[in-house]
Amino acid sequence: MAELRVVDNPDEERYEIRLGRRVVGFSTYRRIGDRIVFIHTETDPALKGRGVGTLLAAGALDDVRTRGLKVTPKCPFIAAYIRRHPAYQDLVVEMGELRQRRTAG
Repeated sequence: MAELRVVDNPDEERYEIRLGRRVVGFSTYRRIGDRIVFIHTETDPALKGRGVGTLLAAGALDDVRTRGLKVTPKCPFIAAYIRRHPAYQDLVVEMGELRQRRTAG
């Protein structure tokens, strides 16, 4: 699985994990200011158990961190990944806090 790579596809509003040219998983999001709200994640069932989802989550969150953004994990998979990997907790802004910041601005 060394050929797997995670890329942001802003036109589709999703992070994709690709095996060569083939998309084998994605995590959809909405961009709100400096926040990425993760909504839904899917991976190719044929690759179940091979860590595709884990690589997708880590790659997307690493990209978010590199870009200086924050996340709101509405997607249960991304939320669970962050709970299991507390090093990403500093990226999280919950929806309630996001709403407060938007109305205060």
